[in-house]
Parts: sequence; structure tokens; C-alpha cells
Amino acid sequence: MSPRKPAVLRDSGGDQTLREHLVATAARLIAERGSTGLTVRGIAREAKVADGVLYNHFADKEELLALALRAHVHTVMHGAGEVPRAGDSTVEDNLRAYVTRGLNVLTQILPVFAGVVAQHKILAHFASAHAPGTERGGLRAVLADYLRAEQQLGRLSPDAKVDAAATMMMGACHELILPRLFHPGPGAVQLEVPPGFVDDVVSTVLDGIAPRP
Repeated sequence: MSPRKPAVLRDSGGDQTLREHLVATAARLIAERGSTGLTVRGIAREAKVADGVLYNHFADKEELLALALRAHVHTVMHGAGEVPRAGDSTVEDNLRAYVTRGLNVLTQILPVFAGVVAQHKILAHFASAHAPGTERGGLRAVLADYLRAEQQLGRLSPDAKVDAAATMMMGACHELILPRLFHPGPGAVQLEVPPGFVDDVVSTVLDGIAPRP
């Protein structure tokens, strides 16, 4: 005879395991409140289970939080939509889409990591648990792959340093967001992208800054 389902899972009517339910609950709390101050008791209360149940399904609290962070990242990436493909539209328009997407994704992901940046055990668990559907290598690697594909199609210079270009564009996105996390002030919660930011980043990468003959 299979073990009886916990009441919270019977009431939900879904096919989630208790482990999946706990990860989903923690991920939702992270999305709503951030990771700072998130406790086992708080997760258990929200999940409608006893505190000790968590330790029957995870090695420790850090493993649960790492899996919840992975789930949050996966949800954000899935919601960000597909990236432009090489050969479609124009390179300039595609790069604007990549930079805009990068800003949207990082605005939702970076704040939740601010609360665990010094918790090395959580970060180690996170690094070892790759979530299906997550972009391997991150935003920079995905953009660099796109640029290489455009290069092979002849729509970029064969001498272009595409890895450096991808780093510049995604680095600009990080630079806009990170100071607001570690030096909070009025208006820090709501990111406001300066007018022309995306266009300026893309045009600078495509056109360079050296004087033209």
C-alpha cells in the first residue's frame, strides 16, 4: 500500500510530491519577499506542514533554499520568452531585444541573491543543481552564441570579438542593477532604465568609440 498523501497535497488535488510542494512554496516566498530572513518555520507555515517535515526531504535548509532559487530563476527565464535567432530581423534590433530581456531578467533575479551572497553553502548547492530549461552559462553565454551565429552568417565582422561584446552588453545590465541592491536608497526597489540606455549600449558596441575617418 502506498503511503497516505499529506493533507495539504490531498486538498490541492495536484500530482506534486511533498518535496516539490516545499520547493514551490519556498520559490514563491522568494519571488514575493526575497531571500533575506526566510526561515524554515516561515516556509513550513506557508506550506502548511510541520517544521520538521522539511528535514525529511532535504539535507538541510540550504539545499531547500538553493532548489527554490533554481525554481525562481527557471520561472523568470521561462517568462522572459524566446531570444531572437540569428538571421531574423536586423542585428541591431535583435541586440536591443537581448539587452532589454537581460534587464528584465536580472531585475527579477539579482535582488533575491542579495540576501544569500554571503551564504556559501546555499550558493554551492545552487551551483550543483542545474534546472532543466535554464540557459547554461547564463545571459552572457547565450548572447555570445547568438553573436557567433550572426558572424557565421556574415552579418557581423569576422574579426569581431563577440565574447567581449557580449560581456560589455550584459555587464552594462548588471552595472545598472547591482548598485541599487548594495546601496539601497529612495526608489531603489523599482528599477528605472535611463532613457536611451538600451539604444546607447547597442549602438556603442556596433559602432565603437574610435573617431571615424
